[in-house]
Amino acid sequence: MPKAALKRTHSSLPRNPIIADVCFKAGYIDTWGRGTLKIFNSCREAELPEPEIQPLDSGVLVTIFKDYLNEEQLKKIGLNDRQIKAVQFVKENSKITNKEYQELNDVSERTALRDLDELTNKSTLTKRGEKKGTYYEFGG
Repeated sequence: MPKAALKRTHSSLPRNPIIADVCFKAGYIDTWGRGTLKIFNSCREAELPEPEIQPLDSGVLVTIFKDYLNEEQLKKIGLNDRQIKAVQFVKENSKITNKEYQELNDVSERTALRDLDELTNKSTLTKRGEKKGTYYEFGG
């Protein structure tokens, strides 16, 4: 069945009755043909990326993405391109310093500090250390 058909009311014949039963008991299915609709709606309500649904052998593969730190989500919370680049840097390197931020974005120390402060105020990054030892990372 094409992905577009899964986003509207459709007929359904469970390919895997065991998984269908688990989804029914979890409340994702109340009538056949509505489970995928609920999955799409739940992801949208949670502001998660749209799930990926692919046919696989005699069943389907549903991938639900949990990355709140993707570019689309970061733009939704109002981050600028420099800040998004910094979040991607932290994803790859586990932390970022003011100096690294300046070099990454070719900005002044003051601009870096202002941007990093905004990232901590929006609870995207957490500030650690003091003075020259200050760095920013994920976590509470």
